[in-house]
Amino acid sequence: MLTVLGLWSHALAALLFGALAIWQLRHWNGDPRNRPLVAAFAVTAVWAIFLALLGSHHWLADMAESARNFAFLAFMYGIVRSAADNERLRAVRLVYFTVAAVIGLQIVVAGVLPRFDDEPAVRNALETTAHIIGLTIAAGSLVLVHNLYGQAAPDARWGIRLPMIALAGLWAYDLHLYTVAYLSRAPVDDLLAMRGAIAAMLVPLFALASRRNAQWRMRMSRAATFQSLSVLAILAYLILMMSATQAIEVIGGNWTRVGQIALIFVMSVVTLILLPSGKARAWLRVMLAKHFFEHRYDYREEWLRFTRTVGRSGGDVAPLGDRVIKALADISDSPAGLLLVTDDQNRLVPAARWNWHHEIGRSGASDHGFIRFLEATAHIVDFETTRDGRLIAGEERVAVPAWLAEIETAWAGIPLLHNDRLVGLVILAHPLVRRPLDWEDFDLFRAAGIQAASYLAEARSQEALATSQRFDEFNRRFAFILHDIKNLVSQLSLVARNAERHADNPEFRADMIATLRNSVTKMNDLLARLTRDGRTEPASVRETKLHPILSAIAGAKQGLHAVHLFGDPALTARADPARLEQAVGHLVQNAIDASPPGEAVRICYGARGSELAIEVIDSGAGMSAEFVGGRLFQPFASTKEGGFGIGAFEARTLVAAMGGRIEVESREGEGSRFTIFLPACRPEAVRPFKPEHERKRA
Repeated sequence: MLTVLGLWSHALAALLFGALAIWQLRHWNGDPRNRPLVAAFAVTAVWAIFLALLGSHHWLADMAESARNFAFLAFMYGIVRSAADNERLRAVRLVYFTVAAVIGLQIVVAGVLPRFDDEPAVRNALETTAHIIGLTIAAGSLVLVHNLYGQAAPDARWGIRLPMIALAGLWAYDLHLYTVAYLSRAPVDDLLAMRGAIAAMLVPLFALASRRNAQWRMRMSRAATFQSLSVLAILAYLILMMSATQAIEVIGGNWTRVGQIALIFVMSVVTLILLPSGKARAWLRVMLAKHFFEHRYDYREEWLRFTRTVGRSGGDVAPLGDRVIKALADISDSPAGLLLVTDDQNRLVPAARWNWHHEIGRSGASDHGFIRFLEATAHIVDFETTRDGRLIAGEERVAVPAWLAEIETAWAGIPLLHNDRLVGLVILAHPLVRRPLDWEDFDLFRAAGIQAASYLAEARSQEALATSQRFDEFNRRFAFILHDIKNLVSQLSLVARNAERHADNPEFRADMIATLRNSVTKMNDLLARLTRDGRTEPASVRETKLHPILSAIAGAKQGLHAVHLFGDPALTARADPARLEQAVGHLVQNAIDASPPGEAVRICYGARGSELAIEVIDSGAGMSAEFVGGRLFQPFASTKEGGFGIGAFEARTLVAAMGGRIEVESREGEGSRFTIFLPACRPEAVRPFKPEHERKRA
């Protein structure tokens, strides 16, 4: 039954692939990439005919299978060669040529196999070797199919999707077949018979793909290329071990076990020596980049890694200077680096180190000439050419600072330029595998240095802004304090004038002493606020009686201007007494400054719902609606000549810290009303706020 199935399935596959080859020839549009595809269809048809007529163990069938694999491999290689970005074709070509070489070995084994029909031991060994080779070809071809599809441009994948699926199915079945044959060491006639049916089922995928007539475009990926090389290395190791084991078994005798142990020992020693060695890995990367790629660097990957390293944030990240050095060092696999910045004497001084353990000399001379040269040319310093103390740039010879040229581990100096100014100079140590700098190093280092300089310049700008903000905070607090000092000076001036007339009055002297003591306390508080390093003490909000505070303010101002107080002496609010006194004092002083000499300032307080309201009312010049809405509570904005514009701003800040708010009503020529709203301690116990004409003077 299996023989009949194999015959008819392979005959069907031969018919379908032959028809597909003829149809492809008749509709060939002249695209040279279709030539290997037509050949692959024709060879596959011949392979199927040989299997149907001669059987799967005939050497002609094995030859035809090798030709089929080679034809499809040539078809995929043609697609890769047509890639627009073919600068990395050398690395991919190696993978294809290696698989093609294994196919050639398969042809050799297939041609030699009939010669040993009379020697069962040798034939069995050759058949096992053929299984190993077939397994390797199938696995390597699958890797190439995967990478070919993964490297295709997104808008071109639709054209190669179907043939790649068909080829993956063809070689996946071969991989399964040869794996079972090698592991079982027994005939696999059932799997061989099904190959024709599998091949026939793949014909519709090839036919649909041919109707699309795709124009394949590729973009080669360095990462995919290295993956191909890595998988190929694994396959090479696999085939080497399997072949060596097979050879040992053929030799036989007492040497079998010795050979196996020796092989395992040698491979283990090589692995233990090479894999942990950073120098060996670095050498391998250099060799791959030098011989397999046109360009040393994958610029996209290098730039993404650079920005990730420099732009990293968080509490546990290294300082920016260290990150800049590491980002530049990672580009060339440099193990260490040093960041130099300019000081106020035009000298280059160390600012950051990354794995840099070497001390550097330092002279007192200025590095002005060297710095100006770097700013003018953005030259990448190659320290291999500066050991004589001179840097050659074209026809110009520039003196390199002696202490800098004497750094034995220095390899490259990367200037960090921002707006044509030298922000810093990064010195990189030699990579593990020493090599000279070339034009790619110069271009990439120069571009990365400009980007790194922008990060450092931004960090310096942020530091300068933070310093400026600290000075602004100090100036703001000083302006508030200056405003308060002005009020204290006015109060003390009044005491001094009245002392000339009432110095003999005991009551005046007692009041004067109390006033002086109060002024000294306020001045000490002002000094404490000035030296607090910008820290604001939290508001001490508690149950506070309003009458004593407001009465003290009115009494203190009576000597300057008439101030009348109205309200219920029993009312209490949730407030900070010191802040409340300061805020109301500012508003009362502003009202006095705005009022004519004969017009009294009124302080009225009472309940409004669940809040207590304190009104400061004057009959002065008033303010415009535009000024009230846009500038009143801005610092340094004032309608008074010579005014600081601080009182209203600080009053609102103080009230807000207590959980209250300030509302303003004002009309030009009629006066102003400032109302402070504070939370009441017991809202249910307060009485409604009476209109102004019903209030009694407290």
